[in-house]
Amino acid sequence: MMQKLTAQDAEAKSTDFKAENIAQLKALFPELLTENAKGVAINVDVLKQLVGDVTVTDTEEKYGLSWHGKRRARQIALSPSTGTLRPFPEESLDWDTTQNLMIEGDNLEVLKLLQKSYAGEVKLIYIDPPYNTGKDFVYPDNFQDNIKNYLELTGQVENGRKISSNTEASGRFHTDWLNMMYPRLKLARNLLGHNGALLVSIGDMEIVNLLPLMNDIFGEENQIGIFTWKSRAKPTNAGDAKLRTQRVAEYIVAYGRKPGDELLLNVVSSKTRTYPHQDTDGKYRTTTILTSNRGMFRRETMRFEAGGYKPDEDSRWKAGKTVIEDLIIRNRIVFNDHGVPMEKKYEIEEKDPLYPIYSFLDPDLCGTAENGKNDLNALVGNQHGLDTVKPVQLLKYLIATFSNQHDIVMDFFAGSGTTGHAVGELNSDESASRKFILVQFPERMDNGTFSTISELTKERLRRAAKKIRDDNPVFSGDTGFRVFKLDTSNIRAWNPNRDNLAQSLLDNEEHIMPGRTESDMVYELLLKLGLDLCVPIEARSIAGKTVSAIGEGVLMTCLAEKITPDDVEALAQGIVTWRKELAPAGDTTCVFRDSAFENDIAKSNLAAILEQYGIANVRSL
Repeated sequence: MMQKLTAQDAEAKSTDFKAENIAQLKALFPELLTENAKGVAINVDVLKQLVGDVTVTDTEEKYGLSWHGKRRARQIALSPSTGTLRPFPEESLDWDTTQNLMIEGDNLEVLKLLQKSYAGEVKLIYIDPPYNTGKDFVYPDNFQDNIKNYLELTGQVENGRKISSNTEASGRFHTDWLNMMYPRLKLARNLLGHNGALLVSIGDMEIVNLLPLMNDIFGEENQIGIFTWKSRAKPTNAGDAKLRTQRVAEYIVAYGRKPGDELLLNVVSSKTRTYPHQDTDGKYRTTTILTSNRGMFRRETMRFEAGGYKPDEDSRWKAGKTVIEDLIIRNRIVFNDHGVPMEKKYEIEEKDPLYPIYSFLDPDLCGTAENGKNDLNALVGNQHGLDTVKPVQLLKYLIATFSNQHDIVMDFFAGSGTTGHAVGELNSDESASRKFILVQFPERMDNGTFSTISELTKERLRRAAKKIRDDNPVFSGDTGFRVFKLDTSNIRAWNPNRDNLAQSLLDNEEHIMPGRTESDMVYELLLKLGLDLCVPIEARSIAGKTVSAIGEGVLMTCLAEKITPDDVEALAQGIVTWRKELAPAGDTTCVFRDSAFENDIAKSNLAAILEQYGIANVRSL
């Protein structure tokens, strides 16, 4: 097809001498090029060294990874979020019973909002972040108002806007990626328990930067390992006449909250053992007790006679005479139909067989990217619009290795939802109750069946849940998920119109944002008070008002829009009575809508009665 040239095309512009000069320098002296706030730059000190200028000092040299924006990225991780997570039961599955979370939003803000509720609670975090392949990635951070930035990017306010590019031609190619990753990894570490681990899938473009970045955040001694995963069964361009090195492998970098050699991992085996024989000691299998006696393995002293059997010249015993005779005495050696001695291996003794965890992940055990795409195609069809998808096999292996049966597993670059799918399947296989927290940006998809990636995530989770229940009807575990979406706080911020302050005062008389429900406010309270988003919530009608008890009375709310002085006595006494029934282990916080009180007398009287009966933490929104 003939392509129409535009003013932006390179062919329509004159020679870019600056770009040519940079390209020539890069070809001759790649170490000269660096990145700064304005893009590609020349390291003058390195240039001086290359021409023998001895005036250059090494006072600024130090070991470690540094880039423009690192200090600011560290500050961003420390700054609080001004947003909230709003519940969407209608898009969820088994809302009332599930302990799983699917959160739609910018993962930087979501990670901040989860800090109080989930700090130290997560056993495994697996992420598959953008690989910095020269394509756009959707995580630019407007640090002045990141929530507004997120809403604009997703078209929820104004008209939406295109993300900024991070192509290979960008002078900030690596800088942008590092600034995107650093605060997210910093916040993620806070969520890990003392024996937790964070795993990052990465390609060869950024692994050299990821490793020092992880060392900076976790400490070099806390590296668990670098796993090589053969992601493709065959090259993508095998028919290309100009064959180059074929990238068929990716990496999974693993770090923990404690030194890698102190972290206990589970052992997962691809071998399924059967025990076809049985005697009075139990079920057993047989394995050879002989080995080769040829060449470098020749040991004539190991060809002794034992139990009436002597190996021929080409074979010998695997163990010494004392060990073999002991096995014979204990009836642990049996002869097969060919008269060859075999050792008995009993099921009861091999209940927890030890298999090494190799740094090269077996494709037969972990699958390939092709398997991942087939997994997704089988659930939602082949018009989903994604080119690369991690296989369920890979995630099941990693989750089984790095977590136990009741742990929380998190993925804040959730993509199509492979991690949640894998948790569900593994729970079904093991009758386990792991929980997942997924976070996915609602990135728009220009092709495929789904409008955004997060819509695909949710639909995959629904269909995976059905498949798991269909494949294992006796499994009664949790296959649902609660959907939450990032938004501005329910509490109105003071943002006056300087040209009409009188109207601004009237607008801010109500502290709650318009259109927000009681449920929206309850879940923001959970986040701000550090309670689990899946904590039990029970509601009662007291004095004609809806009162909710969260976490068995740790938090009690009445967010009715009107409370008169006549309501106060009955409402307060009802709350006190219910709290006594619940008998929470600690103090109770009680929250009301500030604008609901008809006057200050109603407000102060209610607080006084509650305090009289031991509820001192009374707050209003």
